[in-house]
Amino acid sequence: MEKNHLHKERVLVGMSGGIDSSAVCLLLQEQGYEVVGVTMRVWDLKRQFHAPDQEYPDFILEAKSLADRLGIEHHVADERVAFKEVVVQNFVDEYMCGRTPNPCVLCNPLFKFRMLQEWADRLNCAYVATGHYVRLINDNGRYVIQQGVDERKDQSYFLWRLGQGILSRCMFPLGGYRKDEVRDYLHRKGFELKSRQGESMEVCFIEGDYRDFLRQQVPDLDKKIGEGSFVDAQGHRLGTHQGFAYYTIGQRKGLGIALGKPAFVLKINPQKNTVMLGDVEQLLTRFMLVEHFVLSDEAALSDERLTVRIRYRSKPLPCRVLRVSRLWSDESGSTSDELLLVRFEAPASAVTPGQSAVFYLADRVVGGGYIASQKGLSAYEELWNKENQG
Repeated sequence: MEKNHLHKERVLVGMSGGIDSSAVCLLLQEQGYEVVGVTMRVWDLKRQFHAPDQEYPDFILEAKSLADRLGIEHHVADERVAFKEVVVQNFVDEYMCGRTPNPCVLCNPLFKFRMLQEWADRLNCAYVATGHYVRLINDNGRYVIQQGVDERKDQSYFLWRLGQGILSRCMFPLGGYRKDEVRDYLHRKGFELKSRQGESMEVCFIEGDYRDFLRQQVPDLDKKIGEGSFVDAQGHRLGTHQGFAYYTIGQRKGLGIALGKPAFVLKINPQKNTVMLGDVEQLLTRFMLVEHFVLSDEAALSDERLTVRIRYRSKPLPCRVLRVSRLWSDESGSTSDELLLVRFEAPASAVTPGQSAVFYLADRVVGGGYIASQKGLSAYEELWNKENQG
């Protein structure tokens, strides 16, 4: 549906029942918008049900309660089946391929914001709003995501895949606030209990250890993968592990092996079911391969101020980037023929396939991609040296 045909003053807010989306509703009401709320039911956890006959999980009841108090229209979108098919299945598939996924990065474009857009069309809302701590700026007709003012809460890392179509309809009212300011705002507005509410930083569909979750989703997981070998960088066997899917690059705790010194996961080989261990220094690298990338500012790749984040909450690392053709097929069956070869100005630690690499110019997101398999990285380094010799 064309945005021009939608109600300009109606904004659909994704309501989670938490602090941030509640503040968004209040702020938008103060600004004169007609707020409509929608809460997505994507995955039920036992801890979200406190009464034996409770129909909806707690967070939906909280969202409904807030909507009633504010006098706003509220809807529940039951998307449990689609969420399992899209987001949860990808999460499981990634671990089964030896990668470490970040489900929020996939969920935002393929699920959360897509659903918000569809519901906004259905409910005649021109805009959608969420409680993400990011800012959105219009740069000569192009929408650009900018980091939130609160560096500790900035969530720009998760939104690099959002396209212009949805960004043109987005509002992020909390991008200019710090978390403590949001709490103070709710308290002043008479929502004392809400202002003191805690928050979870965990994956929304996992209760406990992700390894247990994998076993629940793939009942014969241990039979499918089975035990494998810990090896060192030279391929020498060091011991036995439970199965490659239970480990991630950089992991030190919970390895179940004693080598007399700290050991870290360096590489995971799902084909051989081996997990390479080594010292923390062996986690360091000057190069990284990135696939399935999306660039909102092509010129930024050659800008000397370019930085990259390789995980959420990591510091932006100064880097340079070269487009390269894939030299050989990836065991994962990736269809990305072109890669970004990233050279860090200083060594980076624990580059993890499956995680996102998000590129910035100052505080603006200029692109992102998925960290690829680093197989044969030395051959790509030679390409870099040839391109930059002299």
